[in-house]
Amino acid sequence: MSDRPPKPPRQEHWDRRMEVPLAVASVAFLTGYAVRVLARDQLPRFGADLCLGVILGSWAVFLTDYAVRLRLSGLGPPRFVRTHLLDTVVLLLPLLRPLRMVALYDRVQRRRGQPRLGLYARVMVYSGLSVSLLGFTAALTVYHHEVGAPGATIRTFGDSLWWASATLATVGYGDVTPVTPIGRVVAVGLMACGLALLGAVTGSFSSWLIQTFRREDEEPGNGERGNGGRPPGGSPGAS
Repeated sequence: MSDRPPKPPRQEHWDRRMEVPLAVASVAFLTGYAVRVLARDQLPRFGADLCLGVILGSWAVFLTDYAVRLRLSGLGPPRFVRTHLLDTVVLLLPLLRPLRMVALYDRVQRRRGQPRLGLYARVMVYSGLSVSLLGFTAALTVYHHEVGAPGATIRTFGDSLWWASATLATVGYGDVTPVTPIGRVVAVGLMACGLALLGAVTGSFSSWLIQTFRREDEEPGNGERGNGGRPPGGSPGAS
């Protein structure tokens, strides 16, 4: 049974109002960080400061939302952190903030009754979105800290994207690897996320296949109903 208590009506109202602002803040954070990292040698001082301001502003939006939800929940800080662990991690780790866009997509799907996609399709879509956002953000972070480091093999953003793809897929070619402490910490987190998300996609796809085959076997004319009580699939060599 979940330890998370039901949301008070005021918190539900606040969450609905903050869907779009949080998604905009996520996009702004990712855009500002990408421009600051990829164009840092071409950006004028004003442009670099503007990108930094956008990054800090988006973090301020997340911090404000977290503080307001803590107040509206009526829970003490320790219990709120324990029951909203993912929100706390997203607040503290910039790498995960773009995942707010995935949460917005889920809420939009649910806003008008039942989601358009089935359970297994939703798992695969959300996992795909999460993998794409995590991979891109991790590639930015690693490139930002690796480029110019002594002994670095990740010298371009293309190298970083290739490394992130191989790491998420848990392939580990080893042709490019991070050498800085922050790069290696990001690598460990990306490996864990890759295992979890790819496992979720594989498990959902397998369950969907099993469910599909089971429905086909239970249809009239297939299996036991259409074969006079024989087990699904009949017997080998039956004419």
